[in-house]
Amino acid sequence: MITSILAGDTEQYHELIRPYERSVYKMALSFMKDDSDAEDVAQEAFLKAFRKLADFRGQAKFSTWLISITLNEARGRLRRQGLVRMESLDETPEEGSHISPALLRDWREIPSEALERKEVRQMLEEAIGNLSPLYREVVLLRDVEEFSIEETAVALAITTGNVKVRLHRARMMMQKELAPRLKNVSQRRRWFQW
Repeated sequence: MITSILAGDTEQYHELIRPYERSVYKMALSFMKDDSDAEDVAQEAFLKAFRKLADFRGQAKFSTWLISITLNEARGRLRRQGLVRMESLDETPEEGSHISPALLRDWREIPSEALERKEVRQMLEEAIGNLSPLYREVVLLRDVEEFSIEETAVALAITTGNVKVRLHRARMMMQKELAPRLKNVSQRRRWFQW
């Protein structure tokens, strides 16, 4: 498909990127925190990918290459806005930031279970959103987008060892934040079941 696009059939580009639209938007939203800004970043990433399609070597998956363009665009936009500072691996995540993509409801569920599931999902989104970008991007790629360690390393332009270290630290931070909150959910569930 890429060969065909490069040969002049540019109409196929939309078919090429369609499976990745949601992933690119979610990645942009995790950085930008605003729907409009995230849409701008996603759109710019797709445009840059189109312009640089001839540079795609096929050494990584197309999705990995596209996500790395999205990450670079989001980071660049934040740098231009002066909102991002360099972070140390030893720093703890900042408080107050959160990620809130739209949630889909399954109406066939028991209402109490649906409410509990929504609450847990919101806790997870908040915990991911509270991570610094250094850790958040690894968690999103590995645990949300289900990239392999190697694909994550390629997308972030870091070593596989760094992916493992950042992912471990991010999971530990999330566990520390979520453990007490999830305990409360578990206690309420036992009460409802009783």
